[in-house]
Amino acid sequence: MAQGTALQPYEAEAPPAPRPTPARALAARGDALAGAAVLLAACFVALLAPWISPHDPIGQNLRSALRPPFFLPGTLPGFLLGTDGLGRDVLSYIFHGFRISLAVGLSAVAISSVLGVALGVWAGYRGGRADTLIMRLADFQLTLPTVLVALAVIALFGSGVGKLILLIGLTHWAVYARTVRGSVLAIREREFVESARALGAPAWTVIRRHVLPNVMTPILIIAAVELPRVMLLESTLSFLGLGVPPTVPSLGGAIAHGYGYLLSGYWWLTVLPGLALMVVVIAINVMGDWLRDLLDPRMVR
Repeated sequence: MAQGTALQPYEAEAPPAPRPTPARALAARGDALAGAAVLLAACFVALLAPWISPHDPIGQNLRSALRPPFFLPGTLPGFLLGTDGLGRDVLSYIFHGFRISLAVGLSAVAISSVLGVALGVWAGYRGGRADTLIMRLADFQLTLPTVLVALAVIALFGSGVGKLILLIGLTHWAVYARTVRGSVLAIREREFVESARALGAPAWTVIRRHVLPNVMTPILIIAAVELPRVMLLESTLSFLGLGVPPTVPSLGGAIAHGYGYLLSGYWWLTVLPGLALMVVVIAINVMGDWLRDLLDPRMVR
């Protein structure tokens, strides 16, 4: 041993900090807490819209048309956010519009996630021709513009909320399938999967007990990202007249109706529904970021 060289005492590496509970992780982030509050308020409004709306959302009264909201002169008592060109209460219309936006978003995401996860797991686990066929179908689906598909569906079958949900759900499965397939390709080579196969476990049992639990994290993250995109898509299609029927209150329909009065100075007919949609979409995006950080094991807390 060289002169003057001293042995350094061994220091044991500190164990990693325990993962906080979801409630504590949510309380530690102010933006996520605010996003959760906004999202809960939107869900509360959507569920109780028929009981908390001050007026009938589609009830028309031309004598009360184009009244401004409460913070502008000329407002009409009982109509906090004013009325549109047909005399409908803007606040009640927004409340019921949340019902359509959230219902379409959640239902379409559920359909696309179930279909995409099933095809992605099967393609990644089986491989071969099934993998090639499913991935080519995903590539083809990604090249189809949703607006053009909506035009074709409406021309053939007409419009409706159920048809809109099926349309969006059946045209957004590819992102789930491609992501899940990549995860399954890595998981199927792991020791616990090979051990289960060596013991003679059926393919469905291996997928249900070992593969699916290990791909749930990317599925949840993709769903959190896709939900606001689907809500914006529903509003876009409704704005273009390709979404829900005009008799069904929706945020996109409210924006489309107010667009015709925008240059006449009645800006609240478009701005207020658009602002409501923007706030909810931002809240969902913030919650998606929080969920991604919570489920990522590489994040240091």
